[in-house]
Amino acid sequence: MTSIGILGTGRVGTHLAGKLAATGHHVILGRRSRKEQDAAPTEDTGPRVSFADQRTTARTAHIVINATPGDSALDRLADLRTELAGKILVDVSNATHDADDGLPGDLCYPGSSLAEQLQAALPDTHVVKTLNTMLFMVMAAPDMLATPPTVYVSGNDEHAKRTVTGLLGDLGWQPAWIEDLGDITTARATEAMILVVPHILRRHGFAPFAVSLAR
Repeated sequence: MTSIGILGTGRVGTHLAGKLAATGHHVILGRRSRKEQDAAPTEDTGPRVSFADQRTTARTAHIVINATPGDSALDRLADLRTELAGKILVDVSNATHDADDGLPGDLCYPGSSLAEQLQAALPDTHVVKTLNTMLFMVMAAPDMLATPPTVYVSGNDEHAKRTVTGLLGDLGWQPAWIEDLGDITTARATEAMILVVPHILRRHGFAPFAVSLAR
């Protein structure tokens, strides 16, 4: 099975780690500090999950998932350019400025996307955007929703997208639910979908949902 590094030990990172480890992958959770490790919820990750600093995680894992805050991810990952060279970087974050109530507000990269910015900063890395159009609990349990959800995939490298599609299958996503939108520029469409999310959260709370296609 694949060695997967996840940068970020918050709810998104640990949730993905637990499911991927349960399907047989060895997962490394990359923390920024010892304090972040100690604060991370580890009860759902299991014995196949280990911790390391983010640079070690990026260097040793075969595939790296960015689950760090999107508004600061570009500088953080650009600093790991050497470690990420030749690897697949799965970006699941959204880059927004916080609104007054702490929910997502305006986009950090209007007319572009975090994924495009990451690809430009990491030319030797295959960036694939996915899983950023839903609440974190749906990422690893899409069948929890009453209607079939959609997960979108954007990236320049076809092999990288096929590899990521396989990981989505491990997370429970059926092939019919996976929508390949095309190259990395299409990520600006899915990242813009975050603009609807705070309005849904304010009205309905953190009930699981995904922004999906209906056919």
